[in-house]
Amino acid sequence: MPEQHVLLNTNALQKCLLRIAHEISERNDHSREVAVVGIQKGGVHLAARLAVLLRHIWQHDVPHGTLDVSMHRDDLDQQPTPLVMPTDLPFDVYGRVVVLVDDVLFTGRTVRAALDALSDLGRPRRVQLAVLVDRGHRDLPIKADFIGKNAPTALDEHIDVQLKETGGHDVVYIGKK
Repeated sequence: MPEQHVLLNTNALQKCLLRIAHEISERNDHSREVAVVGIQKGGVHLAARLAVLLRHIWQHDVPHGTLDVSMHRDDLDQQPTPLVMPTDLPFDVYGRVVVLVDDVLFTGRTVRAALDALSDLGRPRRVQLAVLVDRGHRDLPIKADFIGKNAPTALDEHIDVQLKETGGHDVVYIGKK
């Protein structure tokens, strides 16, 4: 098994999410226009957590949902059959500030696919991007607005985000592939 090192332990991961929530609240004066959308599957649980944290900060519910990007990826021809996950947006994106949430930002291709998928559902007023870990190595000119941890990596390294909602502990590992 490849050697892995802890990049974020449980406490550090929670602090990153709390800081991101405060940064989102500081950047968005009209809190009732904000919705949080988790990109399937890595961003789903993080988006739900951010919605709870924002509810405590703003003292009102923050709509949140999930977005599947599998049919908008630019590598569909390289996959046998895409694994399609549910998209669930129980709100209209039109005119909203949508905060897209993902666990790891790498090449930017997943975010590009998410922007395409989101535009199929309506026209948000603004889209912001929140990621738990930015590991660099962009293929596309995409930059996160809110970053939990910048972790420049080598191309042969991997970031493994484990969350309690998926049966593990809240921890982020970095290691060789």
